[in-house]
Amino acid sequence: MAEAIKINAAKRAVKGSSAGRRLRRQGLFPGVVYSAGKPGQNIQVSEHEFRKSLQGHSSEHILMDLEIDGAGALKVLLQDVQHNALTGQIMHADFHEVSMTEKLRVEVVIELVGTPVGVSMGGGVLEHLAREVEIECLPGDLMETIKVDVSGLDVGESMTVSDIQLDTSKYHIISDGDVAVAMVAAPTVEAPKEGAEAAAEPEVLTAKKEEAK
Repeated sequence: MAEAIKINAAKRAVKGSSAGRRLRRQGLFPGVVYSAGKPGQNIQVSEHEFRKSLQGHSSEHILMDLEIDGAGALKVLLQDVQHNALTGQIMHADFHEVSMTEKLRVEVVIELVGTPVGVSMGGGVLEHLAREVEIECLPGDLMETIKVDVSGLDVGESMTVSDIQLDTSKYHIISDGDVAVAMVAAPTVEAPKEGAEAAAEPEVLTAKKEEAK
């Protein structure tokens, strides 16, 4: 089970791009909390506190206790975080309030573990193809990453989503089972030299030149 982390926020009355820029100059960023059957609630969050809380977490799709103006914590899923492409500054975040008794769908990061035999013994190259898989589970069972053991892969072999082993009493995989997760590609073979490149090789002499009379 992924441990929920606590985030403090405040209600945000002013909306719009200019208001967002003012917030970010103050070290804050705007966000929205979505709840079923309710209008979205506009909030503002300290970027420093938010980043500090996410340290050590490999995914941004995580369960949080979000406390707004000290009014008690809401169980929310951090759904989306937008960053400035140049500076990395957080521009906006979406949070979705969840019920601990209702299943949700979320994309979870796939982490490859182990060294494939096709790499260690066959000189192949491991290719990580699918980076995330969509699953359905209760919020309390949410994982940040799904570890996939690739140590048994030989050169030319692959693993697909259908090979991922999860507890079926807790998790249902939504993603297409035929999607390739990882494969071991054959080692690169150097092409033979041709034409001018081959002609530039030194000549191998097999007989002495006839001595001058």
